[in-house]
Amino acid sequence: MASVTKDTIIMDVLRLDQGTAPFFLEIGMHCLGCPSASGESIEQACAVHGVDADELVAKLNEYLADK
Repeated sequence: MASVTKDTIIMDVLRLDQGTAPFFLEIGMHCLGCPSASGESIEQACAVHGVDADELVAKLNEYLADK
């Protein structure tokens, strides 16, 4: 089973499972293809978008656990 942490780079999450994209889109992270997503961690992106990183990580890991 794959899992992510707040330090996981967004692009690595998307490479792990493209089905994770909607989780980012629904909280306002619409720049998934931009250079920032290639090198930005979940925590960094959440800080920029005013989102709780722990909550997003929990949702992503729940989704990935069901895969």
